[in-house]
Amino acid sequence: MSINPRSQPMPPYRLPHSLWGLGGTILLSIGSIGWAASPVAARQMPPNPGRLGPANESIEQVRPTVPGHRAQGNSDEEVNVRVYRTASPAVVSIETSSSTGSGSIVSADGLILTNAHVVDDATSPVTVVLADGQKFEADILGFAEGSLDLAMLKLRGASGLPVVPIAPPGSVEVGQRAFAIGNPFGKFQNTFTVGIVSRLDNIEGLIQTDAAINPGNSGGPLLNSKGQLIGVNTSIYVDRDGGGNIGIGFAISTDRVLDFLAKARSGDLRPSIPVTTLALNNQPLAGELAEGDRVLSQDQTLYDIYTFTGEAGNQVTIDLASGDFDAYLIVLNPEGEELAQDDDSGGQTNARITATLPSSGLYTVFVNTAATNQQGRYTLRARSGGPAATNPGTQPGTQPGTQAGSLILQDAGSLTASSPRLQSDNSPYQEYRFNGRAGQRIEILLESNDFDPYLMVADPQDEKLADADDISDTNTNAALVVQLPSTGTYRIIVNAYDPQGRGRYQLTVREVSN
Repeated sequence: MSINPRSQPMPPYRLPHSLWGLGGTILLSIGSIGWAASPVAARQMPPNPGRLGPANESIEQVRPTVPGHRAQGNSDEEVNVRVYRTASPAVVSIETSSSTGSGSIVSADGLILTNAHVVDDATSPVTVVLADGQKFEADILGFAEGSLDLAMLKLRGASGLPVVPIAPPGSVEVGQRAFAIGNPFGKFQNTFTVGIVSRLDNIEGLIQTDAAINPGNSGGPLLNSKGQLIGVNTSIYVDRDGGGNIGIGFAISTDRVLDFLAKARSGDLRPSIPVTTLALNNQPLAGELAEGDRVLSQDQTLYDIYTFTGEAGNQVTIDLASGDFDAYLIVLNPEGEELAQDDDSGGQTNARITATLPSSGLYTVFVNTAATNQQGRYTLRARSGGPAATNPGTQPGTQPGTQAGSLILQDAGSLTASSPRLQSDNSPYQEYRFNGRAGQRIEILLESNDFDPYLMVADPQDEKLADADDISDTNTNAALVVQLPSTGTYRIIVNAYDPQGRGRYQLTVREVSN
């Protein structure tokens, strides 16, 4: 799915803003990975946003009912069952080439209400899967105006379908029960969760709920106890250390939806959301974030969307510079999952991402601001085939290993007060990923003149592979040479030995001979 950039794919997992897009299969992690004793006591790997915990973590064991015994709270149970039976037949899963999401059937002839970010980068038709497993092609009829994250689809050749009834305007109150149905992570169609309405934001037209919604729920219904739609699930809030749903989710109130439905039925919808192609030729593209642009619903930051076509194994560097706002970059892979995000690695308040592409396909770039109420002009450029310019604040150190091979990743970044934090000691870190193959010998070097570098590496199963502090008694840079045990995506955590460490660094990852 996609659920709003901080919740969407829209965008994704934003560390500085602490919001997650429920987009694509974007990523929520459960739990954290414990590390064995090392020079830094009890330091832990941060949660992997792309990894779920054990399958049984969310499965509740059901005890058999004793005959003749009436379970406590059975009236609540009966309401749950009634709401699910009423609404679930009209809740669908939406599949595009890059994401999955949810939606509600709002007319018997096949109008589907969903989030704009679920389909804003898709080409018609998309695939819609009904609750009974039937698959239909659906055309994208259009999108809401401004920052309202809504879109309308129309099934081809459908009739006599069940529908989700719409609750009357102004009927939602804090404290009432709320029910969500959707397809979390694109794998669990028609999942049903229960909570309450925790808060109403009448200015932004949002309903806050503690009913569990996750990536893949984007576009699905939030319901009242009558099975009526009171909102369209769009995003969740998570803390800086990642994680799944923590009881703060958001839905677009039907008070905002009703006008959109009227326009959809009259055919008066914006036909598309413009997306600009980003060429990998290092030529600057001038843009501007201004009033009227798309807005992330939770923190009201502005954003633009760009796409580029990449090849697996190619290294791409993207730079976002602005003299008007603190630049922030997010990149999603062709599956709609977060590939990378960055705030200040481009120097000053500019952003830079250097990454090795894990697969071939269409990548999405979000140009965003690091803080609310920022706007202005910017320059975006991208290139392939080489690393970003080295950080002038660092000097090459003694590199371990033998004969150097091909460069895998090189980036000049910084640890700042706004960097994400390790739960174990609250020290700042930055995360990188690269694709490796079994038996490959990799050299990793982390250098800094500003702090004592510390490295951690996790394998594709998110288990600790290695960590490192000082190269020698006289060289505080960190270095590793490791032989990869399996093929897959590896995580590198750039950290400081001293939890108070801040400053600029240079990370280099290359293949070396055995």
